[in-house]
Amino acid sequence: MRLADVISQVEAWYPPHRADDWDAVGLVCGDPDADVRRVLLAVDPVQAVADEAVALDADLVIVHHPLYLKGVTSVAASTPKGRIVHQLLGAGCGLLTAHTNADSPAGGVSESIALALGLTDVRPLDPDSLEPRDKISVFVPVADADRVRTAMTDAGAGAIGDYDSASFSTPGEGRFRPLAGANPTIGTVGDLEVVDEIRVEVVADRSRRTAVVSALVEAHPYEEPAYDVVALAALPDPTRGSGRIGELPAPTTLRAFADLAAGVFPATAQGLRIAGDPEHEIRTVALCGGSGDFLLDRARAAGADVYVTSDLRHHPASESREGGGPALVDVAHWAAESLWLPTLRDRLVEALDDTVAVHVSTINTDPWTFRV
Repeated sequence: MRLADVISQVEAWYPPHRADDWDAVGLVCGDPDADVRRVLLAVDPVQAVADEAVALDADLVIVHHPLYLKGVTSVAASTPKGRIVHQLLGAGCGLLTAHTNADSPAGGVSESIALALGLTDVRPLDPDSLEPRDKISVFVPVADADRVRTAMTDAGAGAIGDYDSASFSTPGEGRFRPLAGANPTIGTVGDLEVVDEIRVEVVADRSRRTAVVSALVEAHPYEEPAYDVVALAALPDPTRGSGRIGELPAPTTLRAFADLAAGVFPATAQGLRIAGDPEHEIRTVALCGGSGDFLLDRARAAGADVYVTSDLRHHPASESREGGGPALVDVAHWAAESLWLPTLRDRLVEALDDTVAVHVSTINTDPWTFRV
């Protein structure tokens, strides 16, 4: 299996264009044509993980957090990050990052946490919008309808979920009068013409609008074809968005839920920080992998009884609680996002069969080492 093939599979699940503008995802170092036999999965591209990759004789390390988030002018081995690049390349090992592009989709970080906590009816807490779409209708003589329909389909129209070539046709009459200067395909200048026509309707991603309209005009027999382009309302994506929300199989107390969470997340020096009445009833759980205080208001509006995330700051947490927000569970950043690694491992094993061995790092890369 080539490195490029593994990258292609990972980026099909977690498209790079879905990453935030400030993020840096994709291949950090490595030869796309190199063979891949062993892959190591980790949260952080730190020295201990690089050492683990070399000891494992891995050909690729896939991490969640980027090695570089800002532009650099040197990757010299005299710097900590440059040393990692040199060590990996010297061992013939590549480095691939999937960060914010892996946070929100199905099979991503937040969904992995929700499933690990045993939630049901899991859905995005703050859904993304589906790709903006248009409905494009064109009026065409019956004999030419199939040609125009095919041209629009070839240009990218008519795709709905797992189907393509989707369209709808309605018969009717077209009426027009060619004026002086016209060169009509059907009819005579000055005479009113009635033609049996079909209205062909398709949907298309808005990014394909120009291509689809150009294709229908090119394929249409009339020199002035009639068509409509209607922008459709944006709809929420049921599979992608920030955070997740779901239900516990049975209601419990905040104290019992905290005990459950402590058994799900790997142990860290921080442990879990809890805000709320220990006897508060918990049914609906909202969460966000990584730093999630930007979703505090969303969790309250969604009716969550508790919100699980990392890196909660004093003022947002205090203001949320004072304002009637949910109970809070603050978990170490590394611990929360590490729950994605088994999900990614399982997906890779299924997709790559036995051609590549996939290992989850055993190293705790949380930066905090003890608490006094």
